[in-house]
Amino acid sequence: MKPIDLSDERREALRSHLQTLFATEFDETLSEFRADEIVALMLKTLGPTVYNQAVADVRAHLQTKLDDLDGEVWAEEDR
Repeated sequence: MKPIDLSDERREALRSHLQTLFATEFDETLSEFRADEIVALMLKTLGPTVYNQAVADVRAHLQTKLDDLDGEVWAEEDR
């Protein structure tokens, strides 16, 4: 899996969310550098697991659609 590359806007939104979370829930000021490091760590450690789960979910969804398609297009044969 290639590394997850966030746009600047998404990275900024995550950084801001973390800073707000730490300020409101833990009464701690989180610098931009520390927030960026936490985002990078989360992407590195959680990214592959979330990615694999998403792939499994899509695979299951597509398999269901393929099974439905078989029922719709399969022609019964006279024997």
